[in-house]
Amino acid sequence: MAADTTDHLVEARHIAAVRAFNRRYTRIIGVLQGGMLGIEFSLAEGRILFELANFGAAEVVDLRLALDLDAGYLSRMLARFEERGLVARRRSETDARRQVVTLTEAGRAAFTLLDQRTQTQIGELLVPHSPIVRTRLVGAMRTIEQILDTDSEPDPAAVVLRDPKPGEHGWVIARNAALYVEEFGWNGEYEALVARIVADWLDTRDPRRERAWIAEYQGAPVGCVYCVREDDTTARLRLLLVEPSARGLGVGSALVDACLRFAADAGYTEMVLWTNSVLESARHLYQRAGFELAESNPHHSFGVDLVGQTWRRALRPGDDPGR
Repeated sequence: MAADTTDHLVEARHIAAVRAFNRRYTRIIGVLQGGMLGIEFSLAEGRILFELANFGAAEVVDLRLALDLDAGYLSRMLARFEERGLVARRRSETDARRQVVTLTEAGRAAFTLLDQRTQTQIGELLVPHSPIVRTRLVGAMRTIEQILDTDSEPDPAAVVLRDPKPGEHGWVIARNAALYVEEFGWNGEYEALVARIVADWLDTRDPRRERAWIAEYQGAPVGCVYCVREDDTTARLRLLLVEPSARGLGVGSALVDACLRFAADAGYTEMVLWTNSVLESARHLYQRAGFELAESNPHHSFGVDLVGQTWRRALRPGDDPGR
């Protein structure tokens, strides 16, 4: 029954794609072989050695919970390790009902060999690929972790604002186009507009008075904003975007605050922006940052009927919108 329910909730092609990835990757890294990397350790045994080598002595119950292993299965593996002289077990000093397990010198030597061969194996997987492809691979792995690890707590402090790297202006165009189609049904006119804004910024940018930021989280871009010169006294905030996966981390506020600080320090006395009433989260963000609605006008753009809004905010040197 559970399988039927899952099939109704998740498209069969997505299930098939995940299963195919699992089969392919477990074959590539040799998980299905009898022993890992030419050493007589199963994958589970290798993980136990890794945990003990990297985190020191561990209570058996904590080890079982960390690795999500059956108690009897773990007990049998530890017994085999003890027979081979790889681990030592003793009673916990704080609770005699609990066992503490540690690696022996022989166990550390076994882990060192396993670790060295793992490093070599992964290196051989990566060597044929360029640094750019390796970076893409690592980014894709982080994305998989973020999507599937639903128990992990988001860390707003890990959000980093930085200048765009080569190629990331293209990312800005692509993500704007994709997200606004998915969330609001806008057509290709919006992608063309974003492309023109980015191209104009790249062609005519004055580094002293114009800047762009990429918000990065766990090694991947998750947001952006541009500060563009309107005239000598006015800066325009453009192309604010926050990936759905990063919403709730304070990315939007951090980007808007950075834009306001830069504009104030650059000598502008006002910042203006244009948005649409359907972008409710963005409007609330602008209000919290001190922007005030200056005018609203209905229009038909990007294939839909919209209400455009112009928001303004006064600036002064040393302005700190975050306070």
